[in-house]
Amino acid sequence: MRILGIDPGTGILGFGVIEHDGRTARLIDAGVVRTKTHQPLDERLVEIYESLQGIIVSTKPHIMSIERLFFAQNVTTAISVSHARGVAMLAGKQANLEIVEYTPLQIKQAVTGYGKADKKQIQEMVRILLRLKNVPKPDDCADALAAALTHFAVHSVYKA
Repeated sequence: MRILGIDPGTGILGFGVIEHDGRTARLIDAGVVRTKTHQPLDERLVEIYESLQGIIVSTKPHIMSIERLFFAQNVTTAISVSHARGVAMLAGKQANLEIVEYTPLQIKQAVTGYGKADKKQIQEMVRILLRLKNVPKPDDCADALAAALTHFAVHSVYKA
């Protein structure tokens, strides 16, 4: 099964595609979609949507695992990230992907075993779990892979 993990953002949206056989996961593709800082939001969203369509076509995932937003302070950032999240979900749904959502706490817990893990701990566990030589960069890419690995962990637990 192939899982497309998404770390939503309007400036940088992370994506990571993994494949698993129920026991182990391996990296298929990962990276980020970058938009221009001073580009109007609607143009950024089109760019994100079209990029994700291409990623979905080329990697053929079955499921999209996307981070559920949690913003305690910056409402403006939450709104723009919510737009990117919605566009990502639309691209996934139009490609007939099952869409699952996980909170940052669930992702940290699934990947590291500790709900208050920091970025470096998550990145290192992503590297270890996917047997990579280096930590995926930038952080958004590693976060997207962590979202995909979370669904792998949940799926593997429930299938066992």
